[in-house]
Amino acid sequence: MTFCIITHVLHGCENDKYFAYSPYVKEMNVWLKQVDKVIIVAPLKLTERNKIHLAYQHANIEFRVIPDFNFTSLKSIFRSLFLLPMLLWAIYKAMRDSDHIHLRCPGNMGLLGCLVQMVFPRKAKTAKYAGNWDPKSNQPLSYRWQRSILSHPFFTRNMKVLVYGEWTDSTQNVKPFFTATYFERDKTPVNLRTFETLISFLFVGTLSVGKQPLYAVQLVQSLKALGHKVQLTLYGEGSERNQLEQYISKHQLNDIVFLVGNQEQETIKQAFQQSHFVVLPSKSEGWPKVIAEGMFWGCLPVASAVSCVPSMLDEGKRGVLLTLNLTKDVKNISDLLNHSEEYQDKVSKAVNWSRQYTLDFFEAEIQKLLIP
Repeated sequence: MTFCIITHVLHGCENDKYFAYSPYVKEMNVWLKQVDKVIIVAPLKLTERNKIHLAYQHANIEFRVIPDFNFTSLKSIFRSLFLLPMLLWAIYKAMRDSDHIHLRCPGNMGLLGCLVQMVFPRKAKTAKYAGNWDPKSNQPLSYRWQRSILSHPFFTRNMKVLVYGEWTDSTQNVKPFFTATYFERDKTPVNLRTFETLISFLFVGTLSVGKQPLYAVQLVQSLKALGHKVQLTLYGEGSERNQLEQYISKHQLNDIVFLVGNQEQETIKQAFQQSHFVVLPSKSEGWPKVIAEGMFWGCLPVASAVSCVPSMLDEGKRGVLLTLNLTKDVKNISDLLNHSEEYQDKVSKAVNWSRQYTLDFFEAEIQKLLIP
């Protein structure tokens, strides 16, 4: 089987190995176990591989380079319109040369892929919508277009659309799905954490406006002001780092808030195993891996109620749902810190739920999608 991936994810090449953002590649490597050849249509723009990157594991990859493009400014709009015929032709040829078409959505390439795939109604297709599928959420116009096309069976013949969460009025081609990080063999005992000493919070992700890392800092700052012995470690890099550094310095939080940058997966795993909470006050998510990973190791999630997060946390029985009202959220977390038995109950439920979704289970479900 020749498997075609249409994606906006930026790639790089080092020693004849193609690499990209680690969580994405780790998932795609599970898909690629089932195929003979891979055609990747994506931008090849990364010049240096770092700790957050991972290489594809496949012996037969044909990479078809397309330019990175966007519609964020007037200049970029004109450039993208100029490139459009070439982009559509590249996608068409890759789909024509493949047995199975796989779209990564939402994104600019995902939108073009949604349009071109209509020309191949008989070919087997899957689309992974890795964003928020909630029809009530406020999303960019291109995301709404992709959701509209993907949710319409007439425009997606012979396609399974994989989305996070279960949503009312979903069409028959839409399939609730999940993602995973760990294997069955990784289910080692979870370390018991108490509140007798320092209470550790984590933030893992891009330091961007959408992820709201500053809100995580303000939560811990407010908890300290209430007398709790807390600390926060932020893993990741991004445009908000300078603002975070200035805020930490201005409010003299250097002794409880630490910016450690991008780290390897093993380091993150150890942090999950040792910390009490993982904080994700994000404005938008799909299936946030850091939440599921934290739960796997007994690191209780404190997350905003977006996309399928309320379902993941069972409406707060497996974690703390943020309202993004600082006063309310601090009170809810503080109340939990004063009731260790309730915390341990939530942790137990979180571990039991998360450990259902292993890579073994994920691979078995992928096989069902690829094998007729």
